[in-house]
Amino acid sequence: MSLIEEKVSDLKTGLKSRHITMMSIAGVIGGTLFVGSGSVIHSAGPAAILAYILGGLILLLIMRMLGEMAVATPDTGSFSTYADKSIGRWAGFTIGWMYWLFWGTVMAWEAFVAGNILNVFFPAISSNWFVLIVTLALLVVNFFNVKNYGEFEFWFALIKVIAIVSFIALGFLVVFNIYNIEAPHGISNFTAQGFMPNGIAPVFGAVLGVMFAFVGAEIATIAASETENPAREIKKTNKTIVWRICIFYIGSIFFLICIVPWNDPLLGQSGYGAYRRALEIIGIPGAQTLMNIVVLTSLSSCLISAHYAGSRMLYSLALRGDAPAILKKTTPKTGVPIAAVLATSVIAVTFSLINLNPAFSSKDMLITLMNLTGAIGLLIYLVIACSQLKMRKQLEAKGVELEIKMWLYPWLTWAVIVFIILFLIGMLFIEEYRLLVGSTAMTMAGIAMIGIIKQIKSKVAKPPVITEFS
Repeated sequence: MSLIEEKVSDLKTGLKSRHITMMSIAGVIGGTLFVGSGSVIHSAGPAAILAYILGGLILLLIMRMLGEMAVATPDTGSFSTYADKSIGRWAGFTIGWMYWLFWGTVMAWEAFVAGNILNVFFPAISSNWFVLIVTLALLVVNFFNVKNYGEFEFWFALIKVIAIVSFIALGFLVVFNIYNIEAPHGISNFTAQGFMPNGIAPVFGAVLGVMFAFVGAEIATIAASETENPAREIKKTNKTIVWRICIFYIGSIFFLICIVPWNDPLLGQSGYGAYRRALEIIGIPGAQTLMNIVVLTSLSSCLISAHYAGSRMLYSLALRGDAPAILKKTTPKTGVPIAAVLATSVIAVTFSLINLNPAFSSKDMLITLMNLTGAIGLLIYLVIACSQLKMRKQLEAKGVELEIKMWLYPWLTWAVIVFIILFLIGMLFIEEYRLLVGSTAMTMAGIAMIGIIKQIKSKVAKPPVITEFS
């Protein structure tokens, strides 16, 4: 049943169950795991695994909250629509535009790393130009029928899954001496130079990088609107996706720390990659080439996934009157929101053109973008938790039978809200992250102010727009 007036979407239903599952994995497992994890471990030491465990726990709770709302009222705007309904139009406006900005920044990060990798294979061409070439080439995929996009993402994501599972299996053999190597390895790496050698501040900072990595699982609740049975697909994915992601991340990070000492100087090198270093220590021939291929595939998949999520959120904002009406335009035959896809392409290409400036081609850009998107991700999760806190009461008041319920409601929801708020406040007291977190919060406040003004001008707290699929 619909909570408020229904508005029909023109999106087609071309995605299948396997597409939804792999798209969620594709959105999360990008270059951040293969490349960014090295800088996280190098800065936080073995305690980096605490950041991944904490990030996994937050993801588990957030996805449960989102699943509760999404199964009851599936919508391509997902949490933006739920914030709209439960908190107010300004909240849906704010989180929708912040999410679009998030994926625009992610596309910049993914393209930046991909450009550097291609430069290794073709050194005669500047990595900056490769960033632009990769961006333009990969954006084309989302102009096709959504079914074709789903197939593309399925196979690209499958390559990433096979690579991670293979590494975990290899790590298990090494750590338990089934596969012998000469270099020091094993759980002794967790305490040999101290579990938290650089103090607690880098561990807090590592959480930003981890949240950058984990945001993306929620794509399932967005993409489900383009399936035959959105509620069923969300329910199915919600039960499995978090555990899969946590195993892939926490499991592989555990073996990374066991094999590669946290203070290995190569981990601190820009774009070197902890997985490549681990394979080199184990003695796998052609480790650099092998990992470059895997990472390039992952980056390509995640960039396309980011473009998809960003364009669908922009389309949803347009449906609700919170973005220019032209962005509602879809192609008659395939139902692709062509205007939103084009607009999201603009932000990706703009970031790529900015990257042509040599001043941005540094390790600092990689880390800054990773931490920036991590801060945005935490703010997005905060709004999701606040939305679920209020929407649960609305759903029950309307007599909606909830197939998925948040555990220990409302206490766990409140725990997540308090943790995120305290964490972000705590980051303001760490000089290294003060400007980053502060500027992100100010950006969100600025967007929220625009949303509040729009809400006041329209003289309605909640717009009469909600898409419900049956």
